[in-house]
Amino acid sequence: MATAIYRTKQIYLLFITCFLLASCDSGKKKVDVSHIDVDIKIERFDHDLDDMRRKPMPAQAHLMQGKYGEFYRDYMERILPLGRITDSAYLIKLGQILSTPDYQALKHETDSIYPNMDKANEQLTDAFRRIKYYFPKQQIPKVYAYISGFQTQVAIGQGYVGIGLDMFLGEKSKFYPALVQVSPHYISRRFTPDYIAPRVVETIAQEDMFRQPDEQKILLDKMIYAGKVMYFMDQVLPDVADSVKIGYTAAQMEWCKQFKAEIWGYFLEEKLLFDSDELKTQKYLGEAPFTPGLGEGNESAPRLGIWTGWQIVRQYMERNPNVTLPQLMADNDAQKILNGSKYRPEKGD
Repeated sequence: MATAIYRTKQIYLLFITCFLLASCDSGKKKVDVSHIDVDIKIERFDHDLDDMRRKPMPAQAHLMQGKYGEFYRDYMERILPLGRITDSAYLIKLGQILSTPDYQALKHETDSIYPNMDKANEQLTDAFRRIKYYFPKQQIPKVYAYISGFQTQVAIGQGYVGIGLDMFLGEKSKFYPALVQVSPHYISRRFTPDYIAPRVVETIAQEDMFRQPDEQKILLDKMIYAGKVMYFMDQVLPDVADSVKIGYTAAQMEWCKQFKAEIWGYFLEEKLLFDSDELKTQKYLGEAPFTPGLGEGNESAPRLGIWTGWQIVRQYMERNPNVTLPQLMADNDAQKILNGSKYRPEKGD
C-alpha cells in the first residue's frame, strides 16, 4: 500500500510540474517555420566602408551607392552625418574620420567581436521566418551591419534594417565608459551581442509594422501598445529570455514578479491609467535605473508601464485563444484588451 501511495504521489508531482512548465511558457507559441523561404545574410557595410581608405574614394563610393542604395545615403547624411552625398565634400570629411586612430581602434574591436555574423544570421532568419508565418505579406528587409560612431543601435529605412555593431560590443567594452553621459551603465550593460535580434525585431514592430496611433495619449493606451509589441516579440523570438526582451536584470525580473500586485495597485490608486500628462507618465515607459515612487532603496524595476502592459496582453491572449496575433496587433482598443484580460493580480501570484 505504501508503495502504491508513493507512486501516486510521484505521478501527481509529475503532473503538477508539467502543468507549471506549460503555464510558464503560455505566452510563447513556438510554431514550425523551417519550411518558410527566408534566409538572412547580414551584409558587412562596415567592411566595404573600410575599403574606402585603401581604394580611390569616389569610385568606391559609387560602387557602394549601387550596392546599398538608400542605406548608403542615410548612413552618410543621417547616421554620421557628413552632409548631402550630392556634395562631394562629404567624402573629405569621411576620409578624415577613417584615418583617425579612434576609428581604427573601434574597427579593430568590432572585428574582434564580430569576425562573422553567423549567430545573428541564424537568430534573425528564425525571427523573420516567424514574422512571415504570421504576416505573409510582410516584406523582409535587407540587413546591413555598420559602425555608427556610437550613434544608434538599429536603423530602419526603405527596405533595410541596419545594425550598429559598435553598440553591441559587450558591456565591458573599453569604449562605453566614455559614453556614460548619454548611455549610463544601466543602458550600456545591454550593449551585448545577445540584444541584436530583440532590438531589430522591436524596431521593426514599432517603426514599420505597428506604428502607435497618434491619438493614443493616455497611459493605458501606451501600456497596451507596448504590451502588444512585447507579446509580438514573444511569438517571433520564442527562445529569447524575457529579461533580454525587456532589458531587465535578473533582480529586476524577480522584483516585478514578487510585487506584481503592488505595481498594479499603484497604477490604480494613483489614477494613472487614464492620465494623458506625458511628463507625469513617461517615467513608467522610458529608460531609467528604477521607477520613482515604487520599491525601497531604488530597487524597483524601470519601465513598469511596459512590463505591466505585457502581462495584461499575455493574460488577454491566454483567456482568448481564438484571437490571432494579427488580430491582436490590429486591435487598438486598450480598454477592451484590459477588460478581456481580467487582469487582477493578487499578492503571491
